[in-house]
Amino acid sequence: MAENNATLTIGDTSYDLPIMKGNEGPDVLDIRKLYGASDHFTFDPGFTSTASCESALTFIDGDEGILLHRGYSIEELSEKSSFMEVSYLLLNGELPSKTQLVEFSQTISRHTMLHEQLATFYRGFRRDAHPMAIMCGVVGALSAFYHDSTDISDPTHRMISSHRLIAKMPTIAAMAYKYSIGQPFLYPDNSLSYTGNFLRMTFGVPAEPYVVNPVIERAMDRIFILHADHEQNASTSTVRLAGSSGANPFACIAAGIACLWGPAHGGANEAALNMLREIGTPDKIPHYIERAKDKNDPFRLMGFGHRVYKNYDPRASVMQKTVREVLSELKVNDPIFDVALQLEDMALNDPYFIEKKLFPNVDFYSGIILSAIGFPTEMFTVLFALSRTVGWVAQWNEMISDPGQKIGRPRQLYTGPKHRPYPGFDER
Repeated sequence: MAENNATLTIGDTSYDLPIMKGNEGPDVLDIRKLYGASDHFTFDPGFTSTASCESALTFIDGDEGILLHRGYSIEELSEKSSFMEVSYLLLNGELPSKTQLVEFSQTISRHTMLHEQLATFYRGFRRDAHPMAIMCGVVGALSAFYHDSTDISDPTHRMISSHRLIAKMPTIAAMAYKYSIGQPFLYPDNSLSYTGNFLRMTFGVPAEPYVVNPVIERAMDRIFILHADHEQNASTSTVRLAGSSGANPFACIAAGIACLWGPAHGGANEAALNMLREIGTPDKIPHYIERAKDKNDPFRLMGFGHRVYKNYDPRASVMQKTVREVLSELKVNDPIFDVALQLEDMALNDPYFIEKKLFPNVDFYSGIILSAIGFPTEMFTVLFALSRTVGWVAQWNEMISDPGQKIGRPRQLYTGPKHRPYPGFDER
């Protein structure tokens, strides 16, 4: 709500800009009417100082290291809730009762199957296709199979398509993995939990029973919770921008997956793991730490620091505990994990990193956990997309329900040639 105004003076003319206050975070200058009242608009590459929407889903305070979903801290949610509870919370605004959770989980489980023709669709990809390429294609193709839930003006259609996307993403991801290693697809087993079902479809084989390890299941569930939503990041903004045109939900989520694929966004945990492999053994850590401090050396410690968090990433504190649980349970004996644990300890106690607030972030730990469980690095971003789908559909639903939402149309600062006459061939 706007409570007072700020004054912007350009030359001899002043403009009153309403100041809007949210429930948390800084106040916001409402510049929607600036261009029109004047012949100026703002310049903000990356939109880092621009609010593109109102949202009641997620709040981040990067200076204080706070992440809230619908007002609940990520630490409490990851410790006390399941991914299904957090999904319900993001979609509906409140945590579910026991009855609501059972009904919601059953609803999701009824949508886990994929149309059988999509198995043929997978076989149209090269076997060595990147799983994210497959994810983009398959999710985009869902709109060709589920015409009965693409009327975005119908709230029931929107919720059905949201449930379908949340439910089918683990199946799509597991099938992408199975296809890459030449193993047969496994159908969902809806007697298992959301996360347990995904683990079975990924690592199980038809000839043998698969027993879900509860420690691994809980670790994966936490990873899903920690990646469920993260405010107006690049992929979420992509989903909203695509949705602002009236595109169907499957196309919007496919657009989000494509954006997430970028190494500056969803590929950070893979980069962190590759860095650990480059270091190789714990005795080389001091050398690489010194390289990271050298401004003239291009080497950087991946998985440390965060664009938003200028304090400790609250998700990392959860992962810090989880990584030890997983490594202990699996009795992993790999120097890479020794490197990770010692690097974490040295960086957290080094004055240089403390002063610059370069703390381990969620990507540093999640890559270690996923690798220990058995996921190849090319699957890391796929798992990120699986987790983030619930945030994307919640953001998409919120945007579609907002009567004030307009089609996205950023402006530009034009720096090309001014108008000039068209030359004939003999003048070029």
